[in-house]
Amino acid sequence: MSAIPTHVLAEISALVGNDQITTRHEDLHCYSYDGTATPHLPEAVVLPKTTKQVSGIMQLASRYAFAVTPRGAGSGMTGGVVPLRGGLVMAMTRMNRIIEVDAANQIAIVEPGVVTGDLQRAVKRHRLFYPPDPASLKYCTIGGNAAECAGGPSAVKYGVTKDYIIGLEVVLPSGEIITTGARTEKSVTGYDLTRLFIGSEGTLGIITRLTLRLLPLPPHKETFLLTSTSLQRTTEMVSEILNAHIKPCTLEYLDRTTIGVVSKFLTTPPTAETEALLIVEIDGERPVVEEQARRLQRLLAEQPEFSVRQASNDREVEEIWQARRAISPSVLTLRPNKISEDVAVPRSRIPELVSFTEHLARDLGLLILTFGHAGDGNIHVNIMLDRSNPEEADRGQQAKARLFRKALDLGGTLSGEHGIGFSKAPYLGEELNEATIALMKRIKDLFDPKHILNPGKIFPQS
Repeated sequence: MSAIPTHVLAEISALVGNDQITTRHEDLHCYSYDGTATPHLPEAVVLPKTTKQVSGIMQLASRYAFAVTPRGAGSGMTGGVVPLRGGLVMAMTRMNRIIEVDAANQIAIVEPGVVTGDLQRAVKRHRLFYPPDPASLKYCTIGGNAAECAGGPSAVKYGVTKDYIIGLEVVLPSGEIITTGARTEKSVTGYDLTRLFIGSEGTLGIITRLTLRLLPLPPHKETFLLTSTSLQRTTEMVSEILNAHIKPCTLEYLDRTTIGVVSKFLTTPPTAETEALLIVEIDGERPVVEEQARRLQRLLAEQPEFSVRQASNDREVEEIWQARRAISPSVLTLRPNKISEDVAVPRSRIPELVSFTEHLARDLGLLILTFGHAGDGNIHVNIMLDRSNPEEADRGQQAKARLFRKALDLGGTLSGEHGIGFSKAPYLGEELNEATIALMKRIKDLFDPKHILNPGKIFPQS
């Protein structure tokens, strides 16, 4: 991959303005990493404000064959925004306008730098609802969510990011600008290019505008905190709740180690006997929610391992969710580093997966904790370690490889919502066969023949 010629940096500066490009060493560090904490310095960072600027930059990148890595807020967990080949980081955070909220047709048109939580608050004023809710929603961006196909706790009922994007504007590696999809619920004009770009991790094009589907805001919600003295029964209860004709909008799980690091956020921490927690939320019309809540209470009344607390006000609900969203940063109080994985398995196989992680921790002498979106089988497995200890770091990588094999053996997948990036790329062939990977590579070659856009991601590197 070519370095960026000095005169090209000058051309980019003339295109976007001096205040929208930087080569200062301290600035480059700020855009060199994501949640994997494996930095690679770019040569420069540009912060475009318009699609025209993005197009002009990509024309230069195509002409001079230097790498461009698109970036949202950098909250990803697989290295998707790490500039492995140096080059230019294109940070999309200044393209952050909510262009339109069309309440009559229940859609929003936004730029990629819009923070997910800001969008949710904006559409709520119209009595509308944007369901995808990753734990990082207070700072992650819609463009990054689209690139990784982010999910979140609400996915059990409402689905993930790809289910709410109906149209895109995209700048290709050549600098060409294309549009996909439509403002309508139905559109089968040609290939479904919208879905192709969602989850492509910025390897095929740079998203500059998104048309989003919205839903009516649910009028009522009830939140329950279930504490359990049995990890096994907790993981089994996930399928039992869903098979009892209860349709939660949230069904989250935390194991005992995870509870320990976030219990400080709870006014009434769980007792020492607590082995696991479930957070269950039910939303919809009040009579439906109340009937579903009674059904849940009846189901749990027959389970001696469980006790149930129903949140009585917004403060208690916020307290529960503050604890849930604090997990990722809080676990670093246990060990200085972590390998954060997000495998997904069929819901009925969650007990086997969680049991396996306990055995894995004992076998390798590691601290491993589990939590996540149990309602859709997406379990976050955090392998805690100290990377300054080479032997412990090696055991962490062994644990990661064995975890992936077990998830696939259970009929699952390497990644539920974090993507592949570079951290999971070496394992891609364990889930996808050679023909499938070869087809994906041909698609990449078609869109990006010079391999300048986010190089080194998704596919195993030779």
